[in-house]
Amino acid sequence: MLANFLIGLREGLEAALVVSILVAYLVKSNRRQLLPRIWLGVVAAIIISLGFGAALTFGPKGLTFEAQELIGGSLSIVAVAFVTWMIFWMARAARSMSGHLRARVDAADAKPWSLVVVALLAVGREGLETALFLWAATQAATRQTAPVTTPLLGALLGVLVAALLGYLIYRGALKINLTRFFTWTGAFLILVAAGVLAYGVHDLQEAGVLPGLDTLAFDVSHVITPTSWLGTLLKAIFNFSPATTVLEATAWTLYLVPTLAIFIYRVRQRSHTSARPTPTAAVPAGRK
Repeated sequence: MLANFLIGLREGLEAALVVSILVAYLVKSNRRQLLPRIWLGVVAAIIISLGFGAALTFGPKGLTFEAQELIGGSLSIVAVAFVTWMIFWMARAARSMSGHLRARVDAADAKPWSLVVVALLAVGREGLETALFLWAATQAATRQTAPVTTPLLGALLGVLVAALLGYLIYRGALKINLTRFFTWTGAFLILVAAGVLAYGVHDLQEAGVLPGLDTLAFDVSHVITPTSWLGTLLKAIFNFSPATTVLEATAWTLYLVPTLAIFIYRVRQRSHTSARPTPTAAVPAGRK
Protein backbone atom coordinates (compact mmCIF):
# COMPACT_ATOMS: atom_id res chain seq x y z
CA MET A 1 0.00 0.00 0.00
CA LEU A 2 2.89 2.39 0.79
CA ALA A 3 4.45 1.88 -2.64
CA ASN A 4 1.14 2.56 -4.38
CA PHE A 5 0.54 5.59 -2.16
CA LEU A 6 3.88 7.04 -3.22
CA ILE A 7 3.19 6.26 -6.88
CA GLY A 8 -0.16 8.04 -6.64
CA LEU A 9 1.41 10.93 -4.69
CA ARG A 10 4.33 11.45 -7.05
CA GLU A 11 2.40 11.11 -10.31
CA GLY A 12 -0.56 12.99 -8.89
CA LEU A 13 1.67 15.84 -7.78
CA GLU A 14 3.24 16.02 -11.24
CA ALA A 15 -0.23 16.30 -12.79
CA ALA A 16 -1.35 18.79 -10.13
CA LEU A 17 1.69 20.96 -10.78
CA VAL A 18 0.99 20.90 -14.51
CA VAL A 19 -2.62 21.97 -13.96
CA SER A 20 -1.72 24.64 -11.41
CA ILE A 21 0.91 26.12 -13.73
CA LEU A 22 -1.51 26.21 -16.66
CA VAL A 23 -4.33 27.72 -14.60
CA ALA A 24 -2.13 30.26 -12.81
CA TYR A 25 -0.56 31.43 -16.07
CA LEU A 26 -3.93 31.99 -17.71
CA VAL A 27 -5.22 33.84 -14.63
CA LYS A 28 -2.10 35.98 -14.37
CA SER A 29 -2.23 36.88 -18.08
CA ASN A 30 -5.95 37.82 -17.85
CA ARG A 31 -7.17 34.93 -20.00
CA ARG A 32 -9.66 33.41 -17.58
CA GLN A 33 -12.08 32.75 -20.44
CA LEU A 34 -9.73 29.98 -21.60
CA LEU A 35 -9.84 28.06 -18.30
CA PRO A 36 -12.76 25.78 -19.36
CA ARG A 37 -10.54 24.43 -22.15
CA ILE A 38 -7.90 23.43 -19.60
CA TRP A 39 -10.45 21.70 -17.38
CA LEU A 40 -11.99 19.93 -20.37
CA GLY A 41 -8.57 18.53 -21.25
CA VAL A 42 -7.98 17.46 -17.65
CA VAL A 43 -11.35 15.66 -17.43
CA ALA A 44 -10.70 13.93 -20.77
CA ALA A 45 -7.25 12.80 -19.54
CA ILE A 46 -8.76 11.36 -16.34
CA ILE A 47 -11.46 9.47 -18.26
CA ILE A 48 -8.92 8.04 -20.72
CA SER A 49 -6.59 6.99 -17.88
CA LEU A 50 -9.41 5.28 -15.97
CA GLY A 51 -10.54 3.51 -19.15
CA PHE A 52 -6.98 2.35 -19.80
CA GLY A 53 -6.71 1.01 -16.25
CA ALA A 54 -10.05 -0.80 -16.58
CA ALA A 55 -8.95 -2.35 -19.88
CA LEU A 56 -5.75 -3.60 -18.27
CA THR A 57 -7.64 -5.03 -15.30
CA PHE A 58 -10.55 -6.74 -17.03
CA GLY A 59 -9.27 -7.27 -20.56
CA PRO A 60 -7.24 -10.48 -20.02
CA LYS A 61 -9.81 -12.22 -17.78
CA GLY A 62 -11.18 -14.57 -20.44
CA LEU A 63 -7.75 -15.72 -21.65
CA THR A 64 -5.86 -18.86 -20.68
CA PHE A 65 -3.50 -18.81 -17.71
CA GLU A 66 -0.43 -18.80 -19.97
CA ALA A 67 -1.80 -15.93 -22.06
CA GLN A 68 -2.60 -13.90 -18.93
CA GLU A 69 0.91 -14.47 -17.60
CA LEU A 70 2.42 -13.50 -20.95
CA ILE A 71 0.44 -10.26 -21.09
CA GLY A 72 1.08 -9.49 -17.43
CA GLY A 73 4.81 -10.12 -17.68
CA SER A 74 5.20 -8.12 -20.88
CA LEU A 75 3.23 -5.14 -19.57
CA SER A 76 5.18 -5.22 -16.31
CA ILE A 77 8.42 -4.83 -18.23
CA VAL A 78 6.88 -2.01 -20.31
CA ALA A 79 5.69 -0.33 -17.10
CA VAL A 80 9.21 -0.49 -15.64
CA ALA A 81 10.61 1.11 -18.80
CA PHE A 82 8.04 3.92 -18.65
CA VAL A 83 8.47 4.66 -14.95
CA THR A 84 12.26 4.63 -15.27
CA TRP A 85 12.07 7.15 -18.10
CA MET A 86 9.63 9.24 -16.04
CA ILE A 87 11.94 9.26 -13.00
CA PHE A 88 14.95 10.49 -14.96
CA TRP A 89 12.93 12.94 -17.04
CA MET A 90 11.28 14.55 -14.03
CA ALA A 91 14.56 14.84 -12.13
CA ARG A 92 15.98 16.72 -15.12
CA ALA A 93 12.95 18.76 -16.16
CA ALA A 94 11.65 20.00 -12.80
CA ARG A 95 13.48 23.31 -13.19
CA SER A 96 12.22 24.07 -16.70
CA MET A 97 8.70 22.61 -16.55
CA SER A 98 6.97 25.93 -15.87
CA GLY A 99 8.58 27.76 -18.79
CA HIS A 100 7.93 24.87 -21.15
CA LEU A 101 4.23 24.74 -20.28
CA ARG A 102 3.81 28.51 -20.57
CA ALA A 103 5.36 28.45 -24.03
CA ARG A 104 2.93 25.72 -25.08
CA VAL A 105 -0.01 27.75 -23.77
CA ASP A 106 1.08 30.83 -25.72
CA ALA A 107 1.54 28.77 -28.88
CA ALA A 108 -1.92 27.20 -28.53
CA ASP A 109 -3.82 30.32 -27.50
CA ALA A 110 -5.01 31.25 -31.00
CA LYS A 111 -6.49 27.84 -31.78
CA PRO A 112 -9.81 26.96 -30.10
CA TRP A 113 -9.07 23.33 -29.21
CA SER A 114 -5.30 23.51 -28.83
CA LEU A 115 -5.42 24.28 -25.10
CA VAL A 116 -7.64 21.24 -24.58
CA VAL A 117 -4.99 19.14 -26.31
CA VAL A 118 -2.19 20.73 -24.27
CA ALA A 119 -3.92 19.85 -20.98
CA LEU A 120 -4.96 16.43 -22.28
CA LEU A 121 -1.44 15.47 -23.30
CA ALA A 122 0.27 16.97 -20.25
CA VAL A 123 -2.05 15.32 -17.72
CA GLY A 124 -2.88 12.25 -19.80
CA ARG A 125 0.75 11.20 -20.01
CA GLU A 126 0.98 11.13 -16.23
CA GLY A 127 -2.35 9.31 -16.01
CA LEU A 128 -1.46 6.57 -18.49
CA GLU A 129 1.95 6.01 -16.90
CA THR A 130 0.32 5.84 -13.46
CA ALA A 131 -2.37 3.41 -14.62
CA LEU A 132 0.17 1.09 -16.24
CA PHE A 133 2.65 1.08 -13.37
CA LEU A 134 -0.06 0.78 -10.71
CA TRP A 135 -1.57 -2.13 -12.60
CA ALA A 136 1.79 -3.90 -12.85
CA ALA A 137 2.65 -3.24 -9.20
CA THR A 138 -0.83 -4.29 -8.04
CA GLN A 139 -0.77 -7.51 -10.08
CA ALA A 140 2.52 -8.49 -8.52
CA ALA A 141 1.71 -7.44 -4.96
CA THR A 142 -1.79 -8.92 -4.74
CA ARG A 143 -1.12 -12.30 -6.33
CA GLN A 144 -0.44 -13.86 -2.95
CA THR A 145 -1.33 -11.26 -0.35
CA ALA A 146 -3.89 -8.50 -0.02
CA PRO A 147 -7.10 -8.01 -2.00
CA VAL A 148 -6.80 -5.75 -5.04
CA THR A 149 -8.71 -2.94 -3.33
CA THR A 150 -5.95 -2.40 -0.74
CA PRO A 151 -3.20 -1.11 -3.08
CA LEU A 152 -5.73 0.81 -5.15
CA LEU A 153 -6.93 2.59 -2.03
CA GLY A 154 -3.32 3.49 -1.29
CA ALA A 155 -2.93 4.94 -4.78
CA LEU A 156 -6.21 6.85 -4.49
CA LEU A 157 -5.13 8.31 -1.16
CA GLY A 158 -1.84 9.40 -2.74
CA VAL A 159 -3.66 11.10 -5.62
CA LEU A 160 -6.02 12.91 -3.20
CA VAL A 161 -3.09 14.14 -1.10
CA ALA A 162 -1.36 15.28 -4.31
CA ALA A 163 -4.48 17.17 -5.39
CA LEU A 164 -4.61 18.93 -2.02
CA LEU A 165 -0.91 19.82 -2.23
CA GLY A 166 -1.39 21.10 -5.76
CA TYR A 167 -4.23 23.35 -4.64
CA LEU A 168 -2.20 24.71 -1.71
CA ILE A 169 0.74 25.34 -4.02
CA TYR A 170 -1.52 27.20 -6.44
CA ARG A 171 -2.88 29.36 -3.64
CA GLY A 172 0.65 30.15 -2.54
CA ALA A 173 0.07 28.61 0.89
CA LEU A 174 2.67 25.86 0.50
CA LYS A 175 6.18 25.59 -0.86
CA ILE A 176 7.90 22.27 -1.59
CA ASN A 177 11.49 21.67 -2.65
CA LEU A 178 10.63 19.88 -5.91
CA THR A 179 14.18 18.74 -6.62
CA ARG A 180 14.46 17.04 -3.25
CA PHE A 181 10.94 15.56 -3.47
CA PHE A 182 11.47 14.01 -6.90
CA THR A 183 14.95 12.79 -5.94
CA TRP A 184 13.81 10.83 -2.89
CA THR A 185 10.63 9.48 -4.45
CA GLY A 186 12.56 8.64 -7.62
CA ALA A 187 15.09 6.55 -5.69
CA PHE A 188 12.30 4.73 -3.88
CA LEU A 189 10.38 4.04 -7.10
CA ILE A 190 13.51 2.55 -8.65
CA LEU A 191 13.42 -0.04 -5.85
CA VAL A 192 9.73 -0.65 -6.52
CA ALA A 193 10.36 -0.92 -10.27
CA ALA A 194 13.07 -3.51 -9.69
CA GLY A 195 10.53 -5.69 -7.88
CA VAL A 196 7.96 -5.20 -10.65
CA LEU A 197 10.56 -6.21 -13.23
CA ALA A 198 11.47 -9.35 -11.28
CA TYR A 199 7.84 -10.36 -11.03
CA GLY A 200 7.35 -9.62 -14.72
CA VAL A 201 10.15 -12.09 -15.41
CA HIS A 202 8.40 -14.59 -13.12
CA ASP A 203 5.17 -14.18 -15.11
CA LEU A 204 7.03 -14.86 -18.34
CA GLN A 205 8.55 -17.95 -16.76
CA GLU A 206 5.09 -19.19 -15.77
CA ALA A 207 3.90 -18.50 -19.32
CA GLY A 208 6.69 -20.73 -20.63
CA VAL A 209 8.39 -17.91 -22.52
CA LEU A 210 11.43 -17.85 -20.25
CA PRO A 211 13.12 -20.91 -18.71
CA GLY A 212 14.26 -21.57 -15.16
CA LEU A 213 10.99 -21.53 -13.21
CA ASP A 214 12.20 -24.37 -10.98
CA THR A 215 15.75 -23.03 -10.58
CA LEU A 216 15.78 -20.99 -7.39
CA ALA A 217 18.41 -18.47 -6.38
CA PHE A 218 17.18 -18.70 -2.79
CA ASP A 219 14.19 -19.85 -0.80
CA VAL A 220 13.61 -18.26 2.60
CA SER A 221 9.97 -19.27 2.87
CA HIS A 222 10.71 -21.05 6.13
CA VAL A 223 11.95 -17.74 7.58
CA ILE A 224 9.68 -15.24 5.83
CA THR A 225 6.39 -16.91 5.00
CA PRO A 226 4.33 -15.16 2.30
CA THR A 227 1.32 -14.84 4.62
CA SER A 228 3.26 -13.36 7.55
CA TRP A 229 3.17 -9.64 8.30
CA LEU A 230 6.78 -9.27 7.16
CA GLY A 231 6.22 -11.24 3.96
CA THR A 232 3.07 -9.24 3.22
CA LEU A 233 4.86 -5.94 3.87
CA LEU A 234 7.87 -6.80 1.70
CA LYS A 235 5.61 -8.09 -1.05
CA ALA A 236 3.35 -5.05 -0.99
CA ILE A 237 6.19 -2.50 -1.07
CA PHE A 238 9.04 -4.17 -2.98
CA ASN A 239 7.32 -7.21 -4.58
CA PHE A 240 9.76 -9.40 -2.68
CA SER A 241 9.21 -13.13 -3.12
CA PRO A 242 10.65 -15.52 -0.48
CA ALA A 243 11.23 -18.08 -3.26
CA THR A 244 13.04 -16.26 -6.07
CA THR A 245 14.33 -17.84 -9.25
CA VAL A 246 17.82 -17.23 -10.58
CA LEU A 247 16.46 -15.31 -13.55
CA GLU A 248 14.31 -13.09 -11.32
CA ALA A 249 17.27 -12.30 -9.05
CA THR A 250 19.48 -11.61 -12.07
CA ALA A 251 16.94 -9.23 -13.64
CA TRP A 252 16.43 -7.46 -10.29
CA THR A 253 20.18 -6.95 -9.80
CA LEU A 254 20.99 -5.95 -13.38
CA TYR A 255 18.25 -3.32 -13.26
CA LEU A 256 18.61 -1.95 -9.74
CA VAL A 257 22.39 -1.57 -9.41
CA PRO A 258 23.17 0.39 -12.60
CA THR A 259 19.89 2.35 -12.63
CA LEU A 260 20.25 3.51 -9.04
CA ALA A 261 23.95 4.27 -9.54
CA ILE A 262 23.24 6.40 -12.64
CA PHE A 263 20.38 8.17 -10.86
CA ILE A 264 22.53 9.04 -7.84
CA TYR A 265 25.40 10.13 -10.10
CA ARG A 266 23.16 12.48 -12.08
CA VAL A 267 21.60 13.93 -8.95
CA ARG A 268 25.04 14.67 -7.48
CA GLN A 269 26.27 16.06 -10.79
CA ARG A 270 23.37 18.49 -11.01
CA SER A 271 23.82 19.61 -7.41
CA HIS A 272 27.54 20.26 -7.97
CA THR A 273 27.31 22.04 -11.33
CA SER A 274 24.31 24.24 -10.57
CA ALA A 275 25.00 27.37 -8.59
CA ARG A 276 21.35 28.34 -8.58
CA PRO A 277 19.17 27.66 -5.49
CA THR A 278 16.93 24.60 -5.67
CA PRO A 279 13.45 25.39 -7.00
CA THR A 280 10.34 25.34 -4.93
CA ALA A 281 6.84 24.46 -5.93
CA ALA A 282 5.80 28.10 -5.78
CA VAL A 283 6.01 28.34 -9.58
CA PRO A 284 2.32 29.09 -10.06
CA ALA A 285 2.19 31.47 -7.12
CA GLY A 286 2.00 34.54 -9.30
CA ARG A 287 -1.53 34.92 -8.02
CA LYS A 288 -1.51 37.28 -5.11
